[in-house]
Amino acid sequence: MAGAGGKSMGSYDYLIKLMLIGDSGVGKSSLLLRFSDDSFDMNCTPTIGIDFKLRTIELDGKKIKLQLLDTAGQERFKTITTAHYRNAMGILLVYDITNEQSFKNIEEWLKNIEKHTSQPVNKILIGNKTDLGAQRKVSTEEGRKLAEQLNMAFYETSAKDKSMVDEAFFALTRDIKKRLGEHPGPNKSTGTVQVSKQEESSSAGKKKSCGGCA
Repeated sequence: MAGAGGKSMGSYDYLIKLMLIGDSGVGKSSLLLRFSDDSFDMNCTPTIGIDFKLRTIELDGKKIKLQLLDTAGQERFKTITTAHYRNAMGILLVYDITNEQSFKNIEEWLKNIEKHTSQPVNKILIGNKTDLGAQRKVSTEEGRKLAEQLNMAFYETSAKDKSMVDEAFFALTRDIKKRLGEHPGPNKSTGTVQVSKQEESSSAGKKKSCGGCA
């Protein structure tokens, strides 16, 4: 539980749930793996349903425990992934700068999020795979323009070379922390999910991730 009670129970000030959402293959798993474990693996399999990771960070003098959810982008898993939307506190909408269709689909993902979320949620737009700049199909300006239209922050990232990955996650977390206020009580931490130790250990070894994964 977050807040004053959470400090003594779990040694953190905030417990925040973030989700990565977007088409299959845009690199959501890679971003999650880079942020949570600071690693990158070219040999991978797509995410099946939902995968969990955890990372605790220090931000503005506060200790924040992040529950990170990587979602499958394939249509057949949409029912599974949308079930988790209602508890999300922050969402990273991810597209691949080398895949124009993944960029065009962002607004469809956004509609799906708005349909299934039941509380305020902070969102950020991510253009991933800047290490593949020679194959770029979506310009930085196009990404920035869409983010402005959707009233959200915009970052271009590379899970492979670590570019702007931490910055994007920290920016979204800071926005959520600001929305919750300095003293989030139990009633303000309902956006979190309880992940059992068994779930944590099983997800940790479930799969490898890479730039081509979901």
